[in-house]
Parts: sequence; C-alpha cells; structure tokens
Amino acid sequence: MQSTFVMVQMKSVEDPMENLAKAAKYASEAKEKFQADLLLFPEVFMSMFPSKTPVLESNKAAEPLDGPFVTGMRKLAKDNDVWVVFGMKEKTEEDDGRAYNTCLVVDNHGEIISKYHKTHMYDAFGYKESNGFKPGDRLFAPIDTPFGKLGLFVCYEVRFPEVARYEATHGADIILMPTSWVKGDLKTFQFRTLVTARAIENTVFVLACNQCGGATTGESVAVDPMGVAIAAAGETDALVPVFIDTDRIAQVRKKLPSFGDRRMELYEDGIGMSVTCTKPVDGCRLEESEDNK
Repeated sequence: MQSTFVMVQMKSVEDPMENLAKAAKYASEAKEKFQADLLLFPEVFMSMFPSKTPVLESNKAAEPLDGPFVTGMRKLAKDNDVWVVFGMKEKTEEDDGRAYNTCLVVDNHGEIISKYHKTHMYDAFGYKESNGFKPGDRLFAPIDTPFGKLGLFVCYEVRFPEVARYEATHGADIILMPTSWVKGDLKTFQFRTLVTARAIENTVFVLACNQCGGATTGESVAVDPMGVAIAAAGETDALVPVFIDTDRIAQVRKKLPSFGDRRMELYEDGIGMSVTCTKPVDGCRLEESEDNK
C-alpha cells in the first residue's frame, strides 16, 4: 500500500490563529506539490511561547476540542481532502492551570478520529513538563486508516521502548511522533538514534516531525523498518514528503524476523498482553491476557 505523508516542520508562535493560518498555507502547498494523503504537524504546534515563559502562563492559550483552533484544523483537513495529525494544548476540567498535551487525528472529511494525551512527561534535563501539563492515563490505540494502521506517541516518549512496542504489538505499521525536541548537548544525536532504534526493533515506519527555531532543533526525520532514513529536514521551516509503501514491512520482516521471534514466555511484556507468533512475515497475533480482561 503506497501513500504520501508530509511532515510540516515549522516554528510556532504564541498566537494559535497565526499558527493556524500558517498551517493552512502549508496544507495547500503540500497538497499541490506532493498530493499529500496525510499531514503530520509538531507537538503542541498550536501555541509555543519562548522557553523562559512560565508554563502556566503559556497555558492560557489552551482550548477545548470545539474551540476555534481545532475547528480551523478540521476545516483545513476537509478543504484539502487530507488527513491531519497535530499537537495542541487542550483545556482540562481542573482549575490548577495545567493543560493536556494533546494530539488529534482528523480525517479528510474533517472528523476527529482519535485523540491522545501525552502520558510520559518531559521531567528531564532541568525541565518539568508536569508542572504545566496533566499526563494522560493510557497509551494511544493504533487506528485503521486508508494508509495502514497508525500508531502514535509524543516526543520524550521515544525514550521509552515499551511505548513503541505497545504500538507495534497492537498492529501499527506506521508510528507518528509529533515532537518539540529541545536543543542541548548530544540531543541531535540522541534524537536520530532513538527514532531509528524504535523503527528497527519494531520493523515499522517511524515519522518524527519536530518544531524548529528558538529552543528546538528541527531536523525532522522519517525512518523505514530497516532503519533507513527515507526523508529528513534541516533546522528551518520545511515541508518534508515521505513516500511510504507498507509492503516494505513484510519484505523487511522476511529478512529480519526479530519482531516475530520474540520469546514472550521469557520476559514480561509490560503491556498486559500475551503474544502468539504465527509466521514471522505476518508479525504476531494479540490475545488479551486473563489479568487484563
């Protein structure tokens, strides 16, 4: 199955409507130039404040899912006949000033197909994301699409191999990673290494679309199931087309059956699932364990 995804690497500003206008421009361009099937935007690209801004102050831009930003993104998807996946700040029902770090999947008819609240907070490298964001309580459930089964996680979660494994064992062919990867010592090296590792160990496609400018690195990358970087960006705004053929997954698993060769009886899977392997090319069949029913 062949499809064209376009990663929209961009620098967001504080004003959601300014970012929406920029997204609409890029969506039209991606459709015209690449006949895009799906657009992937960065983490919380709805609104980004300078790095020194108090998190709770920046959360004043947070909106509900029926707010003007999401409404505008849904219209953008429908007008361009394209799926969109994007990050936003979603209001919670609590009054502590925190928001959800949310990613939405919207189809080409403008309908919200799925949403995900980032579960693993970036409380590292001297930063405390949990001060401003409330973590979600469940991982993303991969969804069927015309392009294959999509999995998703956000930024810091690439450091947790269990998260990507959850997506793959639940059938994901393509894992999307909206991110806002912050600059720092060895961070560029770690970004590319981690994204590549998650693709190789699960023999799936992984697409990491990053913010750029300010404190973030840009350098979005798409990696195929064999760990080959099939598309990449520099440090500035860019439309990055990714041409995906999901038949590549079966081809790789025939040569490299490590995903199907896992011996689950020897180690805890950590996801409450038992996995019965069939043919390595076909991957694995999931069966819910008794203690998770």
